[in-house]
Amino acid sequence: MAFIAASGFVLTSTAVVMQLLAERGQLSTRPGQQIVSILLFEDLLIVPLLALAAWMAPAGAHADGGGLWQSLGLGLLALLLLLAAGRWLLDPLFVLLARAGAREVMTAAALLVVLGAALLMQWGGLSMAMGAFVAGVLLSESAFRHQLEAEIEPFRGLLLGLFFLGVGMALDLAVVAEQWRWIGALVLALMLAKAACVWLVARLCGSSGGVATERAVLMAQGGEFAFVLYAAAAGTGLIATRVHAQLTAVVVLSMALTPLAVLVHGRLRARRQPLDDADLERPQEQAGQALVIGFGRVGQVVSQALLARGTEVTIIDADPDMIRAAQRFGLRIYYGDGTRLDVLRACGIDQVGLVVICVQGAEQADRVLAQVRVLAPLVPVVVRAWDRGHACRLVAAGVDAPVRETFESALRMGAQALQALGDDAEQAEQVIARVRELDGQRLALEVALADPMADSDLLYGNAGQPQPVPFTRPRRDAQRLDSEAGQVQQRPDGVG
Repeated sequence: MAFIAASGFVLTSTAVVMQLLAERGQLSTRPGQQIVSILLFEDLLIVPLLALAAWMAPAGAHADGGGLWQSLGLGLLALLLLLAAGRWLLDPLFVLLARAGAREVMTAAALLVVLGAALLMQWGGLSMAMGAFVAGVLLSESAFRHQLEAEIEPFRGLLLGLFFLGVGMALDLAVVAEQWRWIGALVLALMLAKAACVWLVARLCGSSGGVATERAVLMAQGGEFAFVLYAAAAGTGLIATRVHAQLTAVVVLSMALTPLAVLVHGRLRARRQPLDDADLERPQEQAGQALVIGFGRVGQVVSQALLARGTEVTIIDADPDMIRAAQRFGLRIYYGDGTRLDVLRACGIDQVGLVVICVQGAEQADRVLAQVRVLAPLVPVVVRAWDRGHACRLVAAGVDAPVRETFESALRMGAQALQALGDDAEQAEQVIARVRELDGQRLALEVALADPMADSDLLYGNAGQPQPVPFTRPRRDAQRLDSEAGQVQQRPDGVG
């Protein structure tokens, strides 16, 4: 019984952790993908654990099913049938449905595959949850993976809500009320022991202390497949019904406490940040030729250009993980907050010839710029602008040429598009130069008139050719001299 209980506690809730990662926007990051890989591996372990639970069952538990080996063989047969169907039947089925061109049929087929896999696993003596999980793995290997993912997206939130509803209904409040001290102590012991093990493994694998702690908090709860394992063990008589209810209550409560633990960890990390960064180097009387504030994806590229020129660059950033990661590539980044005057003085801002602001967020960039102007009002500043409105504010603050990263990359994409249509490189650059010129005029008008709609006439539209608006409106309509007739004629459009 102790082995079954410990095995269920080792498993982690894939649904809870993935939902937390999605809410924090970390599913597509490398650490997030690593966590998901670990969760999927844990879910696959339910198959041997169920086999062990059946093997450890008391004598006579399989008398009605023909014995232990018959139960194991039936489960293995069901799993092999499901894998064979996924290997040789799924793609031909969806090819046939795709030719029909009906989206509803494709969605219904995907749901039918999941339900059929769940029923097949139940027939084989395994769990319906295991069948649904294997079906999802098989569908992920299909050539129609992305289409199916888009089709079942509306059902994801509904089914996830039903899952958590089922988890809540699995909690026996009478058992919790009767033995709340023992269950509470077991929940605390489970989360602390599991968090300690996860932290230790993460550190041994080379993760930093902050990353290891974050993973430990995320993965400290029990998993939904523990319910399947405990139910199978209770069905064979390996654990008593009352023990089954107690173990289920422990897992449910640990899952419910995980979001709260993540919230508390986030706030504690923000408070102890100065202590965690004690090992990082701070700038002290630096005297580089350029100062780069912010070493994110933009700051990294900008610093490469400066270093390639041979410029002495001082780089500061407020993200400890980013600084430690940069050190592994031979880069020396100082820890510092660009909004603090003492940090800017330590960076030698009164001696640099250029300041590059590449911090995250428009408001953060504005605060850094304000502090730079206090200490070095005459030093040239290059600022990363987040959008057009931010660029207008930067121009008003005295920045000559704010750089909008999306605008510059979009112009490059436009040049590539023109060349793909048949224009040569020179023609494409002429068009891009014209677009850049009009955009500069628009930006000047917006700053001067403080009206974002004042420059609408300078936009190219697909409803007609634009008519550029001069800065000063003429007093009379423009005229041109016709060289052939030798007389002045009025143009129909009134533009000279």
